[in-house]
Amino acid sequence: MDKDSPCIVVACDGSEQSLSAAKLASDLAEATGQPLKLLTVYPYAKSSVLVVAGVEPGKIDSEREKHGQEVFDAARQVLSGQVDLREEILLNGDPAHEIIEYMHNHPGAHLVLGRRGFSAVRTLLLGSVSEKVVRHATGPVTVVGQ
Repeated sequence: MDKDSPCIVVACDGSEQSLSAAKLASDLAEATGQPLKLLTVYPYAKSSVLVVAGVEPGKIDSEREKHGQEVFDAARQVLSGQVDLREEILLNGDPAHEIIEYMHNHPGAHLVLGRRGFSAVRTLLLGSVSEKVVRHATGPVTVVGQ
């Protein structure tokens, strides 16, 4: 599939709001006939803590993969086979930056994400991922809030 082809991408972190976003993204994909992709970002903050703690790089990679599997498993449960899941994308870095970069590199993508994830304190101090993405996205974004 061409990276410019239309698709629905849902940014997930395993939170209730990201699971609501996955459900809406599934409905959009089904209604439009576009493929659905799941995307999650393993935050550098978690990697940094593990590096400082002296954890081996291989174990950090293992933690990243485990994080991705847990998030994708939760999202797949919500989707319950309703729509064809085309791809699972696991990125590493600052979540807002990585999502914005993904959107920039995939102009056919319509992003769906929750208004808030797990990091309420970080949101108060630095702003939410969804706010940053909406402000800088190069394509359509749907924010799901409760």
